Amino acid sequence: MAAPCPPPPPDPQFVLRGTQSPVHALHFWEGAQAQGHPVLFSGSQSGLVHVWSLQTRRAVTTLDGHRGQCVTWLQTLPQGHQLLSQGRDLKLCLWDLAEGRNAVVDSVRLESVGFCRSSILAGGQPRWMLAVPGKGGDEVQILEMPSKTSVCALKPKADAKLGMPMCLRLWQADCNSRPLLLAGYEDGSVALWDVSEQKVCSHIACHEEPVMDLDFDSQKARGISGSAGKALAVWSLDGQQALQVRGTHELTNPGIAEITIRPDRKILATAGWDHRIRMFHWRTMQPLAVLAFHSAAIQCVAFAADGLLAAGSKDQRISLWSLYPRA
Repeated sequence: MAAPCPPPPPDPQFVLRGTQSPVHALHFWEGAQAQGHPVLFSGSQSGLVHVWSLQTRRAVTTLDGHRGQCVTWLQTLPQGHQLLSQGRDLKLCLWDLAEGRNAVVDSVRLESVGFCRSSILAGGQPRWMLAVPGKGGDEVQILEMPSKTSVCALKPKADAKLGMPMCLRLWQADCNSRPLLLAGYEDGSVALWDVSEQKVCSHIACHEEPVMDLDFDSQKARGISGSAGKALAVWSLDGQQALQVRGTHELTNPGIAEITIRPDRKILATAGWDHRIRMFHWRTMQPLAVLAFHSAAIQCVAFAADGLLAAGSKDQRISLWSLYPRA
């Protein structure tokens, strides 16, 4: 008897249309979700940030702060109703969204026009840390916010030849430990920086092509990176802060724009240049689904706290998926 065919992948739960421009960044606003009003931010190539109600499935408002230049990164701050948006106009905007406002209350001038997204380290404190691509092509600038005080510039040694930083992830093991930065570079490597010491703790070659994105599970001390090539790399961090490649997973087609681990750390999703969203079991890296809905490259993926997955594409659509519900 022939083995039964696997069931076809499901369709999206729903689709958001109306950006009228390729979608480059997505972020769920959990602060709003706690009040029963789930909100999704999307950043587009046209420089606009759309604020979507997932109840009405329509854009509630549009934020225009990047002079028509592509929005590459979106992040809300844990305290208050504040949103960060990064654009190719060399500006990072801080928006006040409280009580129906949508005003830019501050901005940071960026030194690099590359594709590297910024990263924050913020608890419930008024002060927080921001990592942004720095000047000179190979630097990462660390700022204390909201004062915009320069903490340091993390610059690899001249003979390292890492190229530009392509993706950044600030983190700390617990609230009392020193801040660390994971950075993926143009040469395909991943480095762990001790921000306070301004030194590289560990550095590993993961990919033959530039690292396009990475995510890190601080509870398991394990991370994953994707590149312009055809492999995902899984790596770990030991007690001595040494990175070690644990394995690679070959993909059918090259090019990963973004990788995100679900908040419950059970599943991860990748945004593929081949128009596909791929889902994996995080512990085993077993492939779970290939979602083929979009007609152009997927440029961003994001999970909500309840497990809802959003994917944004060059085809100007945002698909929302409810798969593998959280236990």
